[in-house]
Amino acid sequence: MVLRIENLSVKLPKGGDREFAIEDVTLHVDRGEIVCVVGESGSGKSVTAFTIMGLIPRKELTPVQGKILLENEDLLTKDNAEMRKYRGSRMGMIFQEPMTALNPVMKVGKQIEELLTIHTNLKETDRKRKILEAMNSVKLPEPEKIFNTYPHQLSGGQRQRIMIAMSLALEPSLLIADEPTTALDVTTQAEVLSLIREIQQSKGMGVLFITHDFGVVAEIADRVIVMQNGRVVEEGTRDKILHAPEHIYTKMLISSVPSLTPPDRSQERTQKTKIVDILSLSKTYGYRGFFGSGRVVNAVQDVSLELFGGELVGIVGESGSGKSTLARCLVRLIDPTSGDITIDGRNISTLSRGSLRPYRSEFQIVFQDPYRSLNPRRTIEQSLIEGPMNFGLSQEEAKSRAKEILTIVGISPEAMSRFPHQFSGGQRQRICIARAIVMEPKLIVADEAVSALDVSVQKQVLDLFLDIRQRFSLAMLFITHDLRVAAQICDRVIVMQHGKIVEQGRTTDVYNNPQHQYTKDLLAAAPGRDVKFSQL
Repeated sequence: MVLRIENLSVKLPKGGDREFAIEDVTLHVDRGEIVCVVGESGSGKSVTAFTIMGLIPRKELTPVQGKILLENEDLLTKDNAEMRKYRGSRMGMIFQEPMTALNPVMKVGKQIEELLTIHTNLKETDRKRKILEAMNSVKLPEPEKIFNTYPHQLSGGQRQRIMIAMSLALEPSLLIADEPTTALDVTTQAEVLSLIREIQQSKGMGVLFITHDFGVVAEIADRVIVMQNGRVVEEGTRDKILHAPEHIYTKMLISSVPSLTPPDRSQERTQKTKIVDILSLSKTYGYRGFFGSGRVVNAVQDVSLELFGGELVGIVGESGSGKSTLARCLVRLIDPTSGDITIDGRNISTLSRGSLRPYRSEFQIVFQDPYRSLNPRRTIEQSLIEGPMNFGLSQEEAKSRAKEILTIVGISPEAMSRFPHQFSGGQRQRICIARAIVMEPKLIVADEAVSALDVSVQKQVLDLFLDIRQRFSLAMLFITHDLRVAAQICDRVIVMQHGKIVEQGRTTDVYNNPQHQYTKDLLAAAPGRDVKFSQL
């Protein structure tokens, strides 16, 4: 046994929503085993992982009972200096967002070398050899070249591979992975999951894998631990948890997982009023270097599409396929290089910023991270009424409309005096949706608007999107890398690769009979694609 946690409780500061962050938690991870920990935000998953690593702020989160045994040594009895020796050498951690975990002003090779310098007596040449071996083991192309690159020069998948290489450089007995694939597209996600499984098997290490994605659980887990409100409520093998869950909370989580099989929408009627008409839209980024040299990136190439009222259209594709660039061109956050964008009969593609302002209320965007989308110093009321007041409504009229929309999205109008940090992630995203609807737009663009949410909260927000597109006869463009989400809510799906549309059509047609090889590859890479999840 690599890890055993016995009756662990970590106390929250006074004034928290409960007394303990985690309470009476007991679990274990054997050598050569992958144990997935699942649960909603606030269930205690990450607090458990950070307590094991000794990374929790002890003044705010205090372990008050229990043991954390790493190969029979109690980590709770170790001071900071001793824990530094354990981290990296005997236990490693892969964080959710590699861009914030890596030092942006330090080359990635040097960051891995720093670990070896602290924990080993290897000479510089031996350190570099070991680093290149680690990079090769995680299948990074051209390790010699990547050794001398900065994090921002790498793709998301490559940065995550650097984090994996760093955590495995000293071959620890325990690897903790905290949501390491959440922000990755399906093909990169499949590669990283396969890589973790392959390395885990070859090294014989134990892996504690924290995730809210049950597709990932189906793909790699040996055992599953379900946490709710800081407690372990159920534990079992992967097949038992996925197909025969016993606890009502586990059943609720699994029943919230979107299916990869699209529902039949042939009987649904959409309002055939054309809201958006995009014709031959292109966006090119480039710069001119010395002697005429330079780099040109065709982010979006000759894209044409139509959106109708009451219709929800999804765009899927890997990172770098042009999805978000297309969205930002559509709502004129960036200027297209060429092509036409017609919204409600008006071509906005060439309007200047000043000329565009009167029409801004007609198209709104909901971003991926609701916390960064809302001003932390403004109350919800101030955030919601600002837009309508800028377009002529009085404060009382704007406030009345805001209350009405908040009720529709499931937030009590009595909460309007609160600030963003006083809401959960799902509630903040509902507020961002309300802020878009309160402008009474013709078009809403949702850019990865549910990718960071738990499955249960995600289901609520998706149901909300389906409700409001019909209630307000909106055209909705939904950008996502989650093929399960797209399957369940999109009337039509557009597949993008390298800035171009390679396939589009009714969701059932694209999923059941994909024509382009890239679409087939995307669907084949979806984690847990062959698993039928238990339903309530």
